[in-house]
Amino acid sequence: MAALASGIALAEGESLVMELEAELWATSSNPLAQALGEFKRVLSSIFGFKQKGFIVITNKRVVEVKTIIRCWCITVGRHVKYVLPSSVKEVCYLRKATCGVFCPAYYLYYESFTQSTPILLKGADEAAALKAANAFYSAITAAQ
Repeated sequence: MAALASGIALAEGESLVMELEAELWATSSNPLAQALGEFKRVLSSIFGFKQKGFIVITNKRVVEVKTIIRCWCITVGRHVKYVLPSSVKEVCYLRKATCGVFCPAYYLYYESFTQSTPILLKGADEAAALKAANAFYSAITAAQ
């Protein structure tokens, strides 16, 4: 199987449902916020700082991955978090208006007993946000 962008290896008998890249630089889908986020990303890349975030949803588990790179190539932090199905209280997607009401931002959101996590979906629309929330829910209910 081809390597995933997040670097997660799938277990035997596990199949990928969805791999979402989180938007860590921009604050919304607003074109101005996207441009500022892209500017921050480029400026950080020039100085050697990168960060990438992913949510990997398979038929058996949900994994959060965040990688932090310094000096252009040195991985100084990699956070891999397995979301336990028994700890998730709710899964949904959020639509927040930005730039008035013209530029909606879509977030995949889940709340567990220890944390609540909103993840800005890159270039998503209503259908993509619903698909991500349904895939997340299906993965955690199948694992229980």
